[in-house]
Amino acid sequence: MTFKTVFVNIHNTYFMSFAVIKTGGKQYKVSEGDHLLIEKIITPAGEEFDFEEVLLVGNASAGNTRIGQPLVEGVKVRAKVLAHQKADKKIVFKYHSKTRYKKKKGHRQPQTKVEILKIIL
Repeated sequence: MTFKTVFVNIHNTYFMSFAVIKTGGKQYKVSEGDHLLIEKIITPAGEEFDFEEVLLVGNASAGNTRIGQPLVEGVKVRAKVLAHQKADKKIVFKYHSKTRYKKKKGHRQPQTKVEILKIIL
């Protein structure tokens, strides 16, 4: 057995390299060490929490991919809240021609920056 074969076997058996999670009505493909901007959550900055809604877990080979129907049982993704912030301003401009009607409004969506720590099987 060569080193490459041993590494691939160990990698496929014990380590899952990515997961698809669902939060805030959106789905994200995440790996350990990723930084994400998600819809605002209530967890304070600096604390860890788990994403319970994991839709898919897998690695580079298709043989070890686990697809949930709709969720994968017993799998969590541990994450840490880095900061709460607001997104860039979106301008909402309403205009009616010939009637002198103009309205300009801005909106900044609150969001949370998180770091993915590990995928717990």
